[in-house]
Amino acid sequence: MTSFSTVPALLGEALAAHGYTAPTPVQAAVIEPEADGRDLIVSAQTGSGKTVAFGLAMAAQLLGEDGKVPFTLPPLALCIAPTRELALQVSRELMWLYGKTGARIATCVGGMDAGKERRNLQHGSHIVVGTPGRLRDHLERGALDLSALRVAVLDEADEMLDMGFREDLEQILDATPNVRRTLLFSATMPKPIVALAKRYQSDALRISTVGEDRGHGDIAYQCVTVAPSDIENAVVNLLRFHEADSAMLFCATRDNVRHLHASLIERGFAAVALSGEHSQNERNAALQALRDRRARVCVATDVAARGIDLPTLTLVIHVEIPRDPDALQHRSGRTGRAGKKGTAVLIVPHPRRRRVEAMLRDARVTADWISMPTPEAIRAQDHERLLHALLEPVETDDEDKALAARLLAERSPEDIAAALVRMHRAKMPQAEELIDARPAKAPGPREGFEDTIWFKMDCGRRHNADPRWILPLLCRRGHITRGEIGAIRIAASETYVQVKRSAADKFADALKRTKGTEGEDGIHIAPHHGPTPGVDEGGGGRPQRNGANRPARPTLSRGAPGPGGGGKPPYKGKPRHASR
Repeated sequence: MTSFSTVPALLGEALAAHGYTAPTPVQAAVIEPEADGRDLIVSAQTGSGKTVAFGLAMAAQLLGEDGKVPFTLPPLALCIAPTRELALQVSRELMWLYGKTGARIATCVGGMDAGKERRNLQHGSHIVVGTPGRLRDHLERGALDLSALRVAVLDEADEMLDMGFREDLEQILDATPNVRRTLLFSATMPKPIVALAKRYQSDALRISTVGEDRGHGDIAYQCVTVAPSDIENAVVNLLRFHEADSAMLFCATRDNVRHLHASLIERGFAAVALSGEHSQNERNAALQALRDRRARVCVATDVAARGIDLPTLTLVIHVEIPRDPDALQHRSGRTGRAGKKGTAVLIVPHPRRRRVEAMLRDARVTADWISMPTPEAIRAQDHERLLHALLEPVETDDEDKALAARLLAERSPEDIAAALVRMHRAKMPQAEELIDARPAKAPGPREGFEDTIWFKMDCGRRHNADPRWILPLLCRRGHITRGEIGAIRIAASETYVQVKRSAADKFADALKRTKGTEGEDGIHIAPHHGPTPGVDEGGGGRPQRNGANRPARPTLSRGAPGPGGGGKPPYKGKPRHASR
C-alpha cells in the first residue's frame, strides 16, 4: 500500500494536513485487510510512526458510519505507555489525528493533577492514554470504567515489563471486557511479551517491520576506541565535532549521569540531565529547555529517556556500552525517527572492543570503526560552520546598517571579521587531547624514538626503583619533558633510560648542574655506552602505570653502602617531592 486511500475520510484529511503523503511500513501493515478487527502483535522500531499506526488500526472500533465518534461516558479505547513523556506524546498525536471526529481524549499520568484527571474521566472520554501506575490508581478508586472498552493498546510493552509494570498491566487488562481488540506494540519480543500476548490475545496477527535491518536504516552507527581514562574527553570531542542541534548521551547509572552532566556544564556546554533521581518538575524543565533550544545536550539513563521525542535530535552517544542489543536499539532509536537521519556513536574502551563487536553482530548492525576526532579536525569543522553561518543571507534594518557603518569607520573590515571569529570561538568549549587507544605495536622503536641515547641510573629493583617516581625525577633534573623520554628499563641494580638524541646533550648538561641538589645526590645518572639488558618494564615504550604490584618507596638506611658502590654517599631513598 502506497497511500492512505482506505482510511476514514476525516483521518485522511488530518494526515494530509500534517504532511503525510504515504504510510510508513508499520502504518501500511496495520490497515491491510488481513489486519482488520484482529488482535495484533507488532514489532516495529522506535520512531517508525507507531502512534499513528495504532491510531489508524483502531479507527473501525471508534468511528460510526458518519465518520464521527458516538457519545459515550466510559472510554472506548485505552492506550498504555511506559513513561509520562511517551503518554503525553501519544495523546498529542491522537488529538490531531482524531480532532475532526469529535473524539475526547483524556490523559492520566504521574505528576499531573489526579483530581482533574478524575473529573475528565467522569465527564466522558473516547480514548484514555496513560501510564500503568496512574491508570491502576484510577481503576482502584472507581474513576476509570473499562466496561465498554473496545480496544486496548500497549505501546512499548517490552519496556513496561522491564520497568516492573507487569502486575499493573495484568490488573488493568483483567478489568476490560473479554471481547475486545488488543494491540501490542513492542520493538523487541522477549519471552515475557510472548507470555503476555498468549494470555490476553486471541488469534493475534504477527506483524514485523524490523526485518534484517534491525539497527534502523536511518541511523549511521559509528564506533570509536579510547583509553578507559579518556571516555569523558571523548564525549567532549564528539560533541564539538558534530555540533548537533540536539544530542543525547546515555550512561548506565544516575551517579554517572550526575558526574558527566556537571563536567559538561563546567566546560561550557548547555546540558540537562534526566535520571531516576529527578522530580517530575525537573524533568519537565529539562525537556522544555531542549525543545526551545536553551539546552542542546541531554545526559540520561536508559529508562529516564523512554518516550522522549525530540525532532531536532540527530546525535546519540553511548557513553557507556549498552547492556545488550535491545538496549542498543532502544537508545539509538531516539534519533533517526520517522525518516530523518541520525548518528549513533559508541565509545568503546579498547579492552571491550570484542564484546561490542559481538553485540553489533547480534543486533545486525553495521558500524564504522572510526578515529576519534582530533582538535585539528574539530577546528576545521568549526571553520566550515562559521563560514557557512556568516555567509548566509540575512535581513537587516536601518539600525543594523547604521551600526555596521560605525564599525567600519572605526575598524578595517579584516579587524571586524577577526573579531567576529574570535567571539564565535570564545563561545565554544575547548577540544581535548586524547591518549592514543590503539593496540600496542609490534616490538621495535616507539614512533619518534628511532634515534636515542641510553642513560644509566645506579638504582634498580633492589632499591625499589619505580617508573612512577623515576619519570618526574628525570624531567626535573634533566630539564626535559616526558615526551622526550622513551623506555625505562629496570634491572636488579641499575635502571636504563632512553632519551631522544636531540635532547641528550641538554639532558647531560642539566644533570651536571643539578647534581647534589634537592636531596637527590644519592642517584647518579650518566650516559651508557654498553649493551642494555633486555629487562623492559615499559614494553619498549612509556612505563606501565596501572598500579599493579607497585613497589614501596625506597627504605635504605643512611649508613648502608650506596647503590653504585665506590664510596658514594648513601642512597637516601625516594625524595618526598618526586611523586608530585
